[in-house]
Amino acid sequence: MKVALIGVSGLVGSRLLAELLRRGHEVTGIARDTRGVAARPHLLLKNGDATRPAQLAPLLAGHDATISATKFATSDAAALIAAMKQAGVPRLLVVGGAGSLEMAPGQALIDTPGFPAAYKPEAEAGRHFLDTLRKEPHLDWTFLSPSAEFVPGDRTGRFRLGGDMLLTDANGHSWISMEDFAIAMVDELEASKHSRQRFTVGY
Repeated sequence: MKVALIGVSGLVGSRLLAELLRRGHEVTGIARDTRGVAARPHLLLKNGDATRPAQLAPLLAGHDATISATKFATSDAAALIAAMKQAGVPRLLVVGGAGSLEMAPGQALIDTPGFPAAYKPEAEAGRHFLDTLRKEPHLDWTFLSPSAEFVPGDRTGRFRLGGDMLLTDANGHSWISMEDFAIAMVDELEASKHSRQRFTVGY
């Protein structure tokens, strides 16, 4: 596929790029500044601002799907949706956050007493982004939330998928490596099993 990857220069974006190229996809990597991203075959780099539809739409045009891997605090869901529609790209996959996942029915992780205050602005922005997608009647979107701990690590290919509930292991630990998250995201790109849904990945 031809895939536009917004946020290619970030920690998660770089892992997604590696996974996409590993599987033979053609990637246009987009960021405000792509100078730190190494050139490689099947990768085209473009500078662009994802909050400006008029600037972003021409960069997205001609792709089969877009993956957004940007921070929610500096993102604009409405602007991204507008750019997708202007570009005629049918599929949007979003690197989500764990804060909006549920600990129990109706109780989001972000609303629990122990949720770190430092992470709340980003988590709230992520929840708003997801709410905006859920109200969008036409775009084919998917929002993949990582587990609570989301860190660089190993590419094992061994993980579990879930829905809106936070995944934890037998010891109550909720985590996923960025490398295995990238596998789950590209699996979804290729198989499209969670159209217009949020799902999660963890060990």
